[in-house]
Amino acid sequence: MSAPSPRTQQALRQRNLSLALRAVAAGGPLSRAAVAARIGMTRAGVAAVVDELLRAGLLVELGPGRPGTVGRPGSALALNDRGPCGLGAEIGVDHLAVCAVDLTGRIRARVAADAANRDRPPAAVLARLTGLVGEVTEELRGEGLTPAGLTVAVPGLIARDESTVVRAPNLGWQGVDLGPLLPSASPARVGNEANLGALAEQRVPAGPGADEADRGERAAEPAGAGHSAGTGPARPGPGRGAAAAGSPGPWRNFLHVSAEIGIGAALVMDGELQRGAHGFAGELGHVPVRPQGRPCACGGRGCLEQYAGEEAVLRASGLDPGRARAAHPGPGARIAMLAARAADGDARVRAALREAGGALGIAIAGTVNVLDPEAVVLGGALAGLAPWVVPAVERELGRRVADPARTVRLAVSALGAEGPLLGAALSVVDAVLEAPGAVAAG
Repeated sequence: MSAPSPRTQQALRQRNLSLALRAVAAGGPLSRAAVAARIGMTRAGVAAVVDELLRAGLLVELGPGRPGTVGRPGSALALNDRGPCGLGAEIGVDHLAVCAVDLTGRIRARVAADAANRDRPPAAVLARLTGLVGEVTEELRGEGLTPAGLTVAVPGLIARDESTVVRAPNLGWQGVDLGPLLPSASPARVGNEANLGALAEQRVPAGPGADEADRGERAAEPAGAGHSAGTGPARPGPGRGAAAAGSPGPWRNFLHVSAEIGIGAALVMDGELQRGAHGFAGELGHVPVRPQGRPCACGGRGCLEQYAGEEAVLRASGLDPGRARAAHPGPGARIAMLAARAADGDARVRAALREAGGALGIAIAGTVNVLDPEAVVLGGALAGLAPWVVPAVERELGRRVADPARTVRLAVSALGAEGPLLGAALSVVDAVLEAPGAVAAG
């Protein structure tokens, strides 16, 4: 029998490193014997793999393992929270943000800045973003962390090369290759913000469902507020390694709908993100809900974005979008203003939010009829306005879902507007868990 080829041996090594690292991420701290049992390797084989992960700074030894195990207790292994980490960045219409997440899923640094990015040259936007990445990277040095990569979330269509923005209408960008403009200190790529928000949603349980939501007598606290002001766990609860491990959230089949200036969606089926033939799946904001309705920047008419996007809601509330941006700059500021007015009983704002929810419900119902997800998760601005938007969404789902006996869970994201940024950083952590040999070789 011929010996395995070097390529086969390398692939097997990579697979074993990933299996061992993911086992610790999902259930750590674990002894070497426990890792061997979980991934089906011999103790001798696991010992070699673990030693390599320790040398690469991906795992650490905590001392004697958990009591109650059979035989002599070994050292407990855990993910290293002072080794490689993931950098995530977000380019919004009116802000920039960067965060770092360690291998355990904990946010270790975050910085954000107001920025008027609409119609601004991409080079100027990326120059400022690079400065923010530098600030976070410098802060990480003091924590003993090293970026393993960078993912930048953009509100638009991203080509499969993960570098080219095919179209981002709310930024005014079309056919822009951001690759040469991205920070070069670590491997970098570009991702769609709705897709990255869905990735984060798989790791962080959603908030209360529509059936448990406050029906609008008070303003909702912005979801994810506990994660927006510095450090803290990316996932609440005792499983501190679960976020990094990529363990499924409450659903393996769900539609994640995210709204800010525009509206995007992402579909996860059997735990896997579905991007479509060209990588452009999820343009829910350009699904027509009023076929002869208002003209849209995409060239169509009656698109959902013209009725449920931020600017549409501001106009329907009797507010000028330009003046509202000037008076309430920064991410989430206008949503917080609308939520406060709705909570105070502003009839016009509440009517605008009902109209937005109705339009959103029409688009979601059509998607549910075609794709049959078990849940719909509302994120982004929708999370902060859920008490006034969700009832109208529910009504349309009840009217329009083809099978009245079908149960579709409607839930509100626990991350809110933080989802794409956190998902961007976690995507880098996922890459490390998938290919730890690349870190070990470096």
